[in-house]
Amino acid sequence: MGLLTDLRFVRDDFPVLRYEKVIYFDNAATSLKPVQVIDAVKNYYERMSSNVHRGVHRLSMEASRLYEEAHEEVRRFINAKYLEEVVFTSGTTQSLNLAAYMLGLKLSERDNVVISVMEHHSNLLPWITLSQLRGFKVRIVDIRDDYTLNYEILSELIDRNTKVVALTQMSNVLGTKVDIKRVSKIVRESDALLVVDGAQSVPHMPISVVDLDVDFMAFSGHKMLGPTGIGVLYIRKDVQELLKPSFTGGGIVESVLYDGNGFTVKLLESPWRFEPGTPDISGAIGLAEAVRYLRRLGMDSVVSHERELVGYMISRIKNDEVLAGKLTTYGPQTLEDRGGIISFNVVNSNPHIVASFLDTYNIAVRSGYHCAHPLHQRIRADEGTVRVSFYIYNTLDEVDAMVEVLKEYVRKVTK
Repeated sequence: MGLLTDLRFVRDDFPVLRYEKVIYFDNAATSLKPVQVIDAVKNYYERMSSNVHRGVHRLSMEASRLYEEAHEEVRRFINAKYLEEVVFTSGTTQSLNLAAYMLGLKLSERDNVVISVMEHHSNLLPWITLSQLRGFKVRIVDIRDDYTLNYEILSELIDRNTKVVALTQMSNVLGTKVDIKRVSKIVRESDALLVVDGAQSVPHMPISVVDLDVDFMAFSGHKMLGPTGIGVLYIRKDVQELLKPSFTGGGIVESVLYDGNGFTVKLLESPWRFEPGTPDISGAIGLAEAVRYLRRLGMDSVVSHERELVGYMISRIKNDEVLAGKLTTYGPQTLEDRGGIISFNVVNSNPHIVASFLDTYNIAVRSGYHCAHPLHQRIRADEGTVRVSFYIYNTLDEVDAMVEVLKEYVRKVTK
């Protein structure tokens, strides 16, 4: 299976592609939104625009129904066992911080947390901050020369004092896929918990948290056709018994009683106990619609579509006489080991200048460090990289167009 067969109809669903003459290759930063998601959000604000839970009037009850249905849609999408395991947040960053603080504040100087050199700052900085507060060690797993995770080193770093292993499932720079199922088997030999950054994986491949055997999985709505400001933290049910919410306030309690000597607080059941305050209701409703859209396409089809685009672009770069030797690409050469991301540099060119040149031709890419400074240091891309990231509406013709612009750029800078 290759490119999505109904690609023309898919592209028609995205207003930006109708209104703007743009080749959008910045999907790892955020995806475009289909009209179905836009209409779902619009419908909430036009038809109910009410807060969820506790309200007995019709608008509140309808908003609550849609909000709770959104949890169920996400549960099915990631194959979680229980609705209680799906907690809505503002995005991957908040999800990872929430997991880190619920776990990290329990750790002491004798403990350690294992992460990889590929981590986005959202799965790096919380552990660094907490290690400075609590004194535990942060251990770093390196990558091999082929840009894949070094699983042997991972096994060596995990010991009886390891409490958490926190890894990305797909690098937002290299596109490297981490075999989380293999990681989980290693982690289960210890008493550690497994936290997975799924920001780049959940939107692009079939996910079953049960099959992967993870304890936490974090991802964002805006990278998978949904609105900004809505994200998910999957928390395995039996792990929840070990946790206290890091944030409290309205909406998470069943009762707060005062008897003159102190307070007795009874929290609601999960997931509501982890969702204080007024949530992003419209975002949740939009995310549910995005999930339905992706389910209709089929995640296996999404994987095949992106794999063909990546393979085609790598082939074009490698076999073009103008670009050969002028572009350095980063990431696994085996398509099975990488997702729909290609980062590269043009020899002797700053990545921001390359991205700006592409923009003059209405080609949108990302340039810089992509919130992964240690990884760029590791791969010796000291000024950052140019990142091309694909999604369901991208085409081979768009790849051809970008390659031609890159050739023009190379000719200009090598005169």
